[in-house]
Amino acid sequence: MTQQSGKVFNNTKIQFTFLKPSVVTIVGLFLLVVPFKLKAQNAIKKDTTIILLSDFRVQLECTQALNDLYNFKFDNAEAKFRSLKTEYGWHPLPYFLMGLIEWWKIMPNTSDKSHDDTFLVYMDSTINVAERLYDDYPANKVEAAFFLAAAYGFKGRLYSDEERKQWRKAASAGKDALAYLDESRGYHNLSPELLFGDALYNYFSVWVPENYPALKPVLWFFRKGDKALGLKQLKEVSYNAFYTRIEAMVWLMRILNSYENDQLQAFQISKYLNENYPDNPFFHRYYARMLYSMGRFGEAEMVCKDILARIDNGMLGYEATSGRYAAFFLGQIYENRKNLEESKKYYKQCLAFAEQIDATDSGYYLYSLISLGEIAEKQGDKAEARKYFKQVKENANRKDEAFKDAKKRLKKLEKGD
Repeated sequence: MTQQSGKVFNNTKIQFTFLKPSVVTIVGLFLLVVPFKLKAQNAIKKDTTIILLSDFRVQLECTQALNDLYNFKFDNAEAKFRSLKTEYGWHPLPYFLMGLIEWWKIMPNTSDKSHDDTFLVYMDSTINVAERLYDDYPANKVEAAFFLAAAYGFKGRLYSDEERKQWRKAASAGKDALAYLDESRGYHNLSPELLFGDALYNYFSVWVPENYPALKPVLWFFRKGDKALGLKQLKEVSYNAFYTRIEAMVWLMRILNSYENDQLQAFQISKYLNENYPDNPFFHRYYARMLYSMGRFGEAEMVCKDILARIDNGMLGYEATSGRYAAFFLGQIYENRKNLEESKKYYKQCLAFAEQIDATDSGYYLYSLISLGEIAEKQGDKAEARKYFKQVKENANRKDEAFKDAKKRLKKLEKGD
């Protein structure tokens, strides 16, 4: 996904890429997996007929825990979900929710792989329990298929992340997810949750070949999707679902902003998420991004400074990735105001954050360097300007616009000497 930065370099509107988890010991994995399997085998009752996804009493029990999850109060959410597992160990729901906690530990900085193993253990536990439910209890087959599709889908998302690039595992997980998705498709009258996977399939099965024509043959053997229907379904899930509502809103926000050119609706969702889950760093920085891209610089300034203050205070989930966003936006805001010293301070802070996470080929890093070089030129320090432009060439790919821009600026400086 890309989002326009709002700054013009060489009369070119630049687009920045905004998307680009301690390893669990063998003993830890054993302790996680074995109890799950044993409890699942021993706890399933012969008369199990409850559809837990649509059980209102269970939803009431989980309301605060889900709020805690998305507000990064993970200990509170985990305590509730463990309690849920004690009561419903025969069902995949509690294992999936525990995995969702680990997923959101990954979300602020997907290059951090320290939570991967625990996340995958919970998804595999979800699959193990859901398979038993699927095979042995016909009344729960559709519900079990939903959890199987969801768990395989989340595994595929992790494997396909650009920091992991485990394409074979991603493809295998995706194939399994699609198989179970087809089995749960059309049963959303049982629960709006069942519409979530179908919505994403409908949208991306059309979007992918439109944007990556080389992948068209891969999709020939799959049912035809419908982008407009996918968007409509995502909206329905974000309005009516319980467990997948926020996940649907996140997808909807990103699709609207990056692919559908509907900044206003994306902004409204980002504002809602930030206001309702104010301690979620991913929602916080996305809101800052939307404020900045819509030119609401006064509000963006306050939000970005709040993000940086939370990083300084060591608040959970606030780290260099969010800092890189916030510092870059502040650098641009102050540069536009002609406050060059404040602008330089924040651009240099952006550089430091990017270096912490080895993101020196990112647009934030490269265009912070170009901006610092540009400011140095304005202040008459050509040597400093050269230093920054050379850093761009050292870190950028030769095909990047930043590389080409820095090369032109260096030539211009040489001619002026």
